[in-house]
Amino acid sequence: MPRPPFTRSLLAPLQWPAWLGVGAIWTIAHLPRPLLMGLGRLLGALVQRVPSPRRHIAEANIALCFPELSKAEQAALVNAHLRDIGLMMMEFALGWMGSERAISRVPITIEGLEHLAAARAQGKGVLLVGGHFSHLELCARLVSQRIRISGMYRKMDSRVFEWAVLRARLDYAEAMFDKDDIRGTVKHLRSGGTLWYAPDQDMRSKDNAFVPFFGVPAATITATHHLARMSGAVVIPFHHRRLPGNAGYALRLDAPLEHFPSADVLDDTARVNVCIEAMVRAAPEQYLWVHKRFKTRPEGYPSIY
Repeated sequence: MPRPPFTRSLLAPLQWPAWLGVGAIWTIAHLPRPLLMGLGRLLGALVQRVPSPRRHIAEANIALCFPELSKAEQAALVNAHLRDIGLMMMEFALGWMGSERAISRVPITIEGLEHLAAARAQGKGVLLVGGHFSHLELCARLVSQRIRISGMYRKMDSRVFEWAVLRARLDYAEAMFDKDDIRGTVKHLRSGGTLWYAPDQDMRSKDNAFVPFFGVPAATITATHHLARMSGAVVIPFHHRRLPGNAGYALRLDAPLEHFPSADVLDDTARVNVCIEAMVRAAPEQYLWVHKRFKTRPEGYPSIY
């Protein structure tokens, strides 16, 4: 996939603040990893203490998804997640703009590559289905050290960040597909490509269906079913979590979902949510609870936020 071209309009004075931001991210990404993670923990402590509407969102999501926890346990999980936001910012920087040498030094364990090898031996494309965790960008780059992957993404509002981040992603990804480029995505999967994909955000799309997520009706995009149906790709759940301290990351590819896709788009979409819920329960503080996952509600249901 060709890299986005550089145009002189990216140097307009209006774009200079964005370039400062890109420069800051590049600088952070080239710090020694222990220092980088230490800064992330300090930033997370600050995020936890500063009042923010995002705290209310996380509180509402966690109360809804973990009703079995006491109020004190829910509050502790909210605080742990807000502290995790600081690490998330460092991990995005490292994933986007860290050097190959720095990435190769990140400790990881990875299980289940045999499932991917088996699918490729059959000439099938693979949908690696994951969730929006704080370290998703970094773990996508980490797994790309072992396998050639592509991704789907939503374009950034800033033209400078879109140019810089897309170029950075294409340094390790085979291709990056806009979320609306269904034709290109299907063609890639039909040719045997491997696509990392996270269908767990409320995109307010016409292709949404209300299926349970932690027992709560959640507007969920049905594209996993449709992409698998149109391309013949297998769907493999992709787990990743940060280990304590500086121990790195644990990555796991499960066996492909059996009898997927079925004739029932709602059942298939619900099955994907079950997989992502299991990933969340393994590392709940690392999931992106500050996203308004339940913003779109079924008719007659009260607003959550």
